[in-house]
Amino acid sequence: MPIFIYNSLSRKKEEFVSLEPQKINMYVCGPTVYDEPHIGHARSAYIFDVIRRYLAFKGYRVKFVRNVTDVDDKIIDKARKEFPGQDLNRAFKDVAEKYLDSYHEALTNLGIGVDQDKISEPKASEYIPKMIKFIQGLIDNGAAYAAGADVYFDITKAKNYGKLSNQSLEKMESGVRIALNENKRNPLDFALWKAAKENEPSWESPWGKGRPGWHIECSVMSSDILGSEFDIHGGGIDLIFPHHENEIAQSEGAGNKFARYWIHHGLLTINGQKMSKSLGNFITVKDFLDKYKNADLLKLLFLSTHYSHPVDYTDEKIQEAKQALDRISILWGKIGGPFNKKFTGKITEELEAVKNKFISAMDDDFNTPQGLASIFELVSITNKNLDNQELVAASRDILLELTGLFGLSVSPSIEAKTLPLRADLHGVEVLIQERNEARKKKDFKRSDEIRKELEAGGIILEDTKDGTTWRRKL
Repeated sequence: MPIFIYNSLSRKKEEFVSLEPQKINMYVCGPTVYDEPHIGHARSAYIFDVIRRYLAFKGYRVKFVRNVTDVDDKIIDKARKEFPGQDLNRAFKDVAEKYLDSYHEALTNLGIGVDQDKISEPKASEYIPKMIKFIQGLIDNGAAYAAGADVYFDITKAKNYGKLSNQSLEKMESGVRIALNENKRNPLDFALWKAAKENEPSWESPWGKGRPGWHIECSVMSSDILGSEFDIHGGGIDLIFPHHENEIAQSEGAGNKFARYWIHHGLLTINGQKMSKSLGNFITVKDFLDKYKNADLLKLLFLSTHYSHPVDYTDEKIQEAKQALDRISILWGKIGGPFNKKFTGKITEELEAVKNKFISAMDDDFNTPQGLASIFELVSITNKNLDNQELVAASRDILLELTGLFGLSVSPSIEAKTLPLRADLHGVEVLIQERNEARKKKDFKRSDEIRKELEAGGIILEDTKDGTTWRRKL
């Protein structure tokens, strides 16, 4: 079945057709490494990791590039604060290395792909000579101009500027003003190369010492690694203008066709508000994992909302994610450990239908909420057929496959155990025995008291036709 993707460039859902059969070149805007990664960064990284996994599942060879901005005003400002009085040429590198390490650590702890054989992660600082060459090419093409030691892209030379953000030049110009120290010809012209400021990091160029503008790095990296035209470009919706709009302009100005499909994800809020340190609602990945101990809870929150929509983080929604994860963990506790029968037969029509629902959902613009619903339908079917070993074995394989595509760990984080109810058991087992006897006598008051007593101790009971199971709370 074909995959359909909502293309931000055309503003409609399109059937995806790769440039080369069964091969996809994909570029995603990565982090600017000047601070600890927060859960908004996690959503972006996770969304595109899920898309990468699914495209590979569909049989594509995916070449995935996620850049790292390690030369930037924010990084230089952070270097001044963290290393006052030190040489900025060294300090900004130390800041970038520190927070890139933090970003990688966060992705590793979240179980999001950082494997170098699957992901290319170029740094802006490594591409400055190629950026200079690219900029010179734009000048030669008449698409850019030098103004002293600065170089600007001439927006009047861009065809259909505003086509990605769906804005007119008049509307964009009304919101832009030229600063006193800028030598632009037009308010919308943007910097390709910035003249060096005193004591700031800089590199030699034909226009004098300076450093690259932000937008140029993505055009240079993507074309160098993926070619002048590639399949998919991704990023947050906040990057559409001006960053991605400017990427298109300068890439086309250099004679490149650039990206064919644009995928943009919605942003993350905290209790309905934008995340901000000043509001005290800034949640780093480390903060989340220190509190909840389980990355799958954050992933389930992200999966429950379509990637293109905003997602609001609340403690209540994490509790809902806990309950959802609980369902998978309970089932896995029943079939994942002691149940090791390898499935060799034919998958039943019911299970085949569930798997096909998952695939249909993901083929339809990576609809993870519907895909997640299919996984929980699989859980329900399996729970109703635990006495059917062939079905359970098949279900176990499908569960591993589908949760694996979402990067979820189905290994039980809780203990699940079926208890033989014998009179000489102690602790939990004795209380379960007492509760069963109370239920036989229709003493439901005592039965409820025992259940609540066990719950207070972190033990959850589940009554099945084969006996009573218990597990520990997440």
